[in-house]
Amino acid sequence: MPELPYLRLSGQQLAAPSEIEQQLISLTSSVGVKPESEDSGEQSLVLEIVDETLQLMDLTVANSNGVNVDFLSGQSQYRRQHGGGSKEPVAKAVGIKANQPLTVLDATPGLGRDAFVLAALGANVIMIERSPVAYLLLADGLRRLAVQEPELAKQFVLYHANSCDYMQQLAAGSVDAVYLDPMFPHRKKSALVKKEMRLFQLMLGADEDADLLLPAALHAAAKRVVVKRPNSAPLLANHKPSMAIASKKHRFDVYIKNV
Repeated sequence: MPELPYLRLSGQQLAAPSEIEQQLISLTSSVGVKPESEDSGEQSLVLEIVDETLQLMDLTVANSNGVNVDFLSGQSQYRRQHGGGSKEPVAKAVGIKANQPLTVLDATPGLGRDAFVLAALGANVIMIERSPVAYLLLADGLRRLAVQEPELAKQFVLYHANSCDYMQQLAAGSVDAVYLDPMFPHRKKSALVKKEMRLFQLMLGADEDADLLLPAALHAAAKRVVVKRPNSAPLLANHKPSMAIASKKHRFDVYIKNV
């Protein structure tokens, strides 16, 4: 795992942090992130608190905006209101149905976008994130969501843990479904995705154990496991799915459990 970034604080935040800034400083400290100091080595990535929001910054790119988790962003809200609801490919793949709430374990939540879609459609979502930095960004996103939409925020649970270990330690069939979206080289030309994926690859390092997720997920899931892949990507663990649901740029390989 790559070295943890430092938390870069302004003079005001050091001298008289607000209550929320104090909470964020404590949160980052809980996973081993240290405030930047004169003894800190040079790093390309740092965490900063900007407008009481935790952001990951790339110091190698001039005037770069930080990456954060924002469940209240216009993009998230637009997808929630106009994205197709239970007919969205991810919802169909997971098996979301009206008035039948599911518990879904998202073992690779990233910035939480698909988890947010599932929760907005009524699922209870358990997010397991092993990267300390991704965990911090998700935790801060959920904190801000809880202020504006507390009932929706209650549908999420977030743990900082290794997903494989976590799922293997669960009793068999503990959750309805497991959702996997392992790191895979992105070809999309969007500047936003390029920035986010580059930062994630720098932050997470090579995702060399993705194939181990599938057997652990099949153990933990009672009904199905869903693996999101770019259309050109090989099968995870070379394991043929029960079916696949295609979208414009991705496919969702679905592994149905025999019940």
